[in-house]
Amino acid sequence: MKKHHFLFPFILFFISINIFSQNLFPDPGQVFRDNVVPKINILIPADSLDVMLASGNEESNYHWHATFIFDNGEIMDTLENIGFRLRGNTSRFSEKKSFKISFNTYEPGRKWHGLEKLNINGEHNDPTIARSKICWDLLREMDVPASRSNHVRLHVNNQYVGVFLNVEHVDEEFVQLRYGNNDGNLYKCLWPADLNYKGDDPDLYKEAPFGRRTYDLRTNVAMDDYSDIAHFIDVLNNTPINELACELEKVFNVDTYLKVIAFDILSGNWDGPIFNKNNFYLYHNLASGKFEYIPFDLDNTFGIDWFGIDWANRNIYEWDADDEYRPIYERILEVPEYRDRYSFYMNQFLENIYDTGILFPKIENIKSSISPYVESDFLYPLDYGFDFQQFNDSYEMALGYFHTPIGLKEFITERNNSAVQQLALNNIAPIISSINNNQPNIFQDISIAAKIEDDVAIVSAEICYQINGQPLICETMHDDGQHADNLASDGIYGIIINAIGSPATFEYFVQSTDNSNLISRQPICGFNEILIGNSSVPLVVNEFMASNDTTIADNAGEFDDWVELFSLSDVPIYLGNYFLSDNESIPDKWLLPDLWIQPGEYLILWADSDDDQGEFHANFKLSAGGEFIGLFDDAANNFALIDGFDFGEQMTDVASARIPNGTGPFQSAVATPGAYNGTATSVFKNNFINIDLNISPNPFNGELYISTKNNEIKMVDLYDVDGKVIFKNNYLNKNKINTPNLISGIYFLKIKLNNNLEITRKVIFQK
Repeated sequence: MKKHHFLFPFILFFISINIFSQNLFPDPGQVFRDNVVPKINILIPADSLDVMLASGNEESNYHWHATFIFDNGEIMDTLENIGFRLRGNTSRFSEKKSFKISFNTYEPGRKWHGLEKLNINGEHNDPTIARSKICWDLLREMDVPASRSNHVRLHVNNQYVGVFLNVEHVDEEFVQLRYGNNDGNLYKCLWPADLNYKGDDPDLYKEAPFGRRTYDLRTNVAMDDYSDIAHFIDVLNNTPINELACELEKVFNVDTYLKVIAFDILSGNWDGPIFNKNNFYLYHNLASGKFEYIPFDLDNTFGIDWFGIDWANRNIYEWDADDEYRPIYERILEVPEYRDRYSFYMNQFLENIYDTGILFPKIENIKSSISPYVESDFLYPLDYGFDFQQFNDSYEMALGYFHTPIGLKEFITERNNSAVQQLALNNIAPIISSINNNQPNIFQDISIAAKIEDDVAIVSAEICYQINGQPLICETMHDDGQHADNLASDGIYGIIINAIGSPATFEYFVQSTDNSNLISRQPICGFNEILIGNSSVPLVVNEFMASNDTTIADNAGEFDDWVELFSLSDVPIYLGNYFLSDNESIPDKWLLPDLWIQPGEYLILWADSDDDQGEFHANFKLSAGGEFIGLFDDAANNFALIDGFDFGEQMTDVASARIPNGTGPFQSAVATPGAYNGTATSVFKNNFINIDLNISPNPFNGELYISTKNNEIKMVDLYDVDGKVIFKNNYLNKNKINTPNLISGIYFLKIKLNNNLEITRKVIFQK
């Protein structure tokens, strides 16, 4: 029997928005800004620290309770009850160790700036303390999705211990932010991950020769289903070469991996899958159905060597291990068009990114930013005896240690010169990548775009499509800035096709011809598919919070992400036929509860990936870094989008709400879960303006100090979470405010600068 559930009353109108979304290269944000060297202070009981660092405990993964304080000169945040432990492999036994900071170990669901964990790496092998940072920056320039990073000053119990590298952790949040979903299997692949075929049985790939799996599943662990990676490895190893491109591109993002091969060789990264069968992630991206390669652990690069091999001059077409088979390198480069495309990318990088005149100034900037802090890094010399003079020398020349036979800049110069000499360039067919489309309903136009590049001029680009299996139609795509193609002449081609007007299956591929009469298409075989449905269900996503710290707790007392639905209907709506999803490509991700929503009522759903807590708990979380959220119709209507939208980075305990209620665009606002969305107060405008602002302490009790670099504050107002003014213009002595007798909780400072710009920052009053 279908249940009738009474919620919260109010009536308004219907609106639907749909935008295609993914963010392969997210901004550094406050956490990974590298124009400063932020300070991280870990406060941990002395006895806990002693046990963690004691001999014999190097391989322990126990999270010790600690307090985390982050200060980058603009924000200063304090999080209590975090987990702090050792991380890494060989670094666990070094003097300058690496650490994991976990925000959610003891506070389930907690995120900080959209992150659940940080990796703080000691880089103890590298006298420059810069090789990994250079690698992460290069990957971004080479259009390879990878971790964000920056150098930080680590303090423990208020004592400075040294310069470390803060590297973004690869987890559910990482893949959600970049691919718009985290439902697929994420595998951490460690030695001996050679990707060789072992057989059809997926369980064969669960081998654990060193007490941990070689292909270690990090998501969907309860299901423990390895059939996807087993199939990928089967295709990679066993498909005839003349069919490999067609079959492999169905299951693997080959184009991005060709760039990774070029990166590995230019950076001298021997500790990945090609040479050392080690250190990478594979994510099964359910939006595309393909595995994505994610780089990992890049400190053994730019000439760091333990084998006596000249990595700067090793042949770029023979990079793999001499006596072992590496299918991810050998089989891929055995395909002529892949080999030629790899060479094309290598040449592009050598000319535009890996050139000494371009790269060396960036390296000098990194060096100058960390140099003041290296000299007083007392852990820096403990493993190899590095001193500050050797820090400076290591950028230019070899040091007298076995593993540093060449200086950083020397390696780059030699690698560039030898790669240019070894490069074998052939004319390539157009490279078609980054194809995306919207998810229209029957009344919306279809927008499709793709990136097309070549070593010669593109003559034509077109989309070929069929509707419900009817004859193929081909139409021209444009790069003029007027056809959903981004900017004119930017290499992104687009087309807008008129709305179909009825439910349909729309299948298409993109093809292009260059002035050498070489033709390519994508996908190589088959079609991309869009299911176009019709929905007039008067429901909207009315409000949501992707970073809920103290605003509202669920039935288990946990402060999880939440989504508010609102009925714009004048009759009851049965919800059990509809779906909520954070992935446009998986519209049926979570079936709504088996109940009715009344006209003008609200329903709160918990996006906590904890559906065993009840029918109102979805099987996914929201990303505070931004993603998609949408309501979808049933299968009979082709899972048509009812209401959906993309959202950007979210502030903790600040809601995004439709204003006017039910019909308006989303705005930052005071949370009103299960109630009418009123007018957004100005206190929430300009939340993300980037200025040099310091507010401390936070949490506070009594005086609160506020400063900017140029002392440009004009006035400060304080609001509570309901938007009520606590006091106005309370700014004393240009550096502090006196707080009245507040109750513990969240407040917002509205700060007006001399140029009349207003910004807002959250503060916490704690008695």
